[in-house]
Formats: sequence, structure tokens, C-alpha cells
Amino acid sequence: MALFDLLGRRWAMGIVWNLHAGPLTFRALQALRGRTSGFISPSVLNARIKDLQDAKLVARTLDGYALTGLGQELFALIEPLEAYSQKWGKVL
Repeated sequence: MALFDLLGRRWAMGIVWNLHAGPLTFRALQALRGRTSGFISPSVLNARIKDLQDAKLVARTLDGYALTGLGQELFALIEPLEAYSQKWGKVL
């Protein structure tokens, strides 16, 4: 339940999703707001990054923030939800 609580926090899943392709800087993560829903304030982004770091899913690297091994495993588990959500969205 703790993992679901973490991923249910605003922007947590979006950060994991966007880091799957490789490291991103803080500014690059903020710039992704146009491709996701709404605006993410710097304070919320900082809080979510800290939450994900505390959970050992994200780490700070020389190139920015990146998924850890655990974060990559998590992404592999949630990636199939994209196809399902596309299908589900058409039914609505």
C-alpha cells in the first residue's frame, strides 16, 4: 500500500514515466508539463523528487535525475498500463 500511496501523489507517476528514457534535469522535468496534465510548481517537483529518492526509485546523477534499478523495475511493471489506458479511454 505504501507504493500505491507514493505513486498516487501528484506528479510522482509522471516523473517516473518521464525518466524511463534517461536522466533529466530539474528544468527539463518542469518543461515536460506541456506533455502532461497541468503545471507543476518547483516546490511540488522538489517534494516529489525527494519522495522518489527516499523510496530509492530516483537518484541524482551528473546528468540530472534518473531512475535507479528499482525505478526501472517499477517502470517495467507500469509500462503495460499505457496500452490498457489507451483502450480504456476509447471506451469512455
